Amino acid sequence: MARPKKKTDLMFLAEEQFVALMELVNTLTEEEQKTPFTFDEAFLSKKKEKHWRRDKNIRDVFIHLYEWHQLLLHWVKENQVGKEVSFLPSPYNWRTYGEMNEAFVEKHQVTSLEQAKDLLKQSHHEVMRVINSFTNEELFVKNQLSWTGNSTLGSYCISSTSSHYEWAIKKIKQHIKNKK
Repeated sequence: MARPKKKTDLMFLAEEQFVALMELVNTLTEEEQKTPFTFDEAFLSKKKEKHWRRDKNIRDVFIHLYEWHQLLLHWVKENQVGKEVSFLPSPYNWRTYGEMNEAFVEKHQVTSLEQAKDLLKQSHHEVMRVINSFTNEELFVKNQLSWTGNSTLGSYCISSTSSHYEWAIKKIKQHIKNKK
């Protein structure tokens, strides 16, 4: 499906990709789900994105998704009550958000895979409720919400859900491929 341009498509794709992610992970045994990623150096040398080295296992991927849900939920909640906050928390910005992602991984080193799954499932449902609370215009028409800047709320929602789930699926599929 193309990038969503209306609420119904956003909700459908976010849910579809979330289900696909969870079904993919559930094809693995519990032991396989906990197995560290083993991307070899030849593979990693071809990848420019830092996440290939950052995330060490499925838990780290789930935590990354959960924390980005939290960013979205906090941003929406605060701005809805009139407290203008940016999407990325201080001291991070769009040039330094990679450091924030690394901090998320470090923060959750004591979080178990099962806890990470539960956190992700819960936050996914919260995000879907929030998305559903907005109109199509609020989500996809520019300048509907003063706090979304030159973008739309829908684009932030897509980035925090379906696009991020697609990223996670690709990464976990690569992990599965490497195990074989």
